[in-house]
Amino acid sequence: MQGKIIKGIAGFYYVHTTAGLVECKAKGIFRKDKIKPLVGDNVEIELIDKESLLGNIIEILPRKNALIRPASANIDQALVIFAIVKPDPNYNLLDRFLITMEQQKLPCVICFNKKDIATEEEKNELTAAYSGCGYEVLFVSGTQKDGIEEIKVRLKGKTTVVAGPSGVGKSTIINTLCPQARMETGEISHKIERGRHTTRHAELFALSNDTFIMDTPGFTSLSLGEMEKEELQSFYPEFAEYEEECKFGGCAHISEPVCGVKEALAAGKISRVRYENYVLLYEELKNRKKY
Repeated sequence: MQGKIIKGIAGFYYVHTTAGLVECKAKGIFRKDKIKPLVGDNVEIELIDKESLLGNIIEILPRKNALIRPASANIDQALVIFAIVKPDPNYNLLDRFLITMEQQKLPCVICFNKKDIATEEEKNELTAAYSGCGYEVLFVSGTQKDGIEEIKVRLKGKTTVVAGPSGVGKSTIINTLCPQARMETGEISHKIERGRHTTRHAELFALSNDTFIMDTPGFTSLSLGEMEKEELQSFYPEFAEYEEECKFGGCAHISEPVCGVKEALAAGKISRVRYENYVLLYEELKNRKKY
C-alpha cells in the first residue's frame, strides 16, 4: 500500500492512504542507511493491523526535492501569508521569507489577509511592491471566506508549504481551506496522547488525494544562512533590467555613482519598500561575523 507521510513525531509516522490514516514505524534499515523519513515523503507501507490501522514503512519512494526548513519532501510551492493590517506587514520579514523559499527553488504565491479591514491604498501599495517583482499576489479575508476559492485554484494538485508569522490569520485560512485539519490533528493526538505538544511540528493536511498543504510554526525571524552579500541582488529580480545602466561591474546599487537601479528607484520604477529592505539585508550580510 502506498501513501504520503503527513506528520512524524517521536518515531511514529502518520501516513495518509486511501484506507485512512495509518500509524507507522520506520523499518530499521532506514536508520542503518542514515535515511530519515520526512513529512511529504511518498512511501510504501505494510499493514500489520488493519482494524487499528497500524503499519510499517518499508520503502521511501524517490523524492522530487527535500527542504531543510521546514524539513519536508516533495513540496511544489509556497503560499506566504501576511496581513495587510493588524498587524501591519513586516516587509523585511516578508522579503526574508521570499528569499528563503527561492533559495530552495520553490515558486511563491503571496497571500495578503484581512482585506475586509484594509483600504484600497494599502492594497495598491502591496500590489506595486510585489507584483512588480514577479510574484502572484492574492488578497483575501479568512474571516469572511472571501478569496478562499482563488487560493484553492492555486493549490489544486500540488503540495504547498504555508508560511507566515503569528497573528496574520494563517490558522483561520488553513481551517477554512481544510475543515478536517483540526480533526486530523485530533485523530493523531488521540493515538499518541500528545496533542498539546504537536504544534511545533510541520504537518500536512489533505485537501484531496492529490492536494496537500503543510502548516509550519509561526516565524518571527529568519536568518539568510551562509549567503554572501554579493548574491543578495539576484533575489531582487526587478533590479535586473536596470543593471546594464550601472557604470561599474559588480555594482551593489547602494553607494556607487551612476547606478541604473538607483535611477530606476528615483523614477518610481522600483518599489522603495523592496529597495530599502535590500539595503538593510545587504548591510546585515556585510557586517555578519564569520567564525
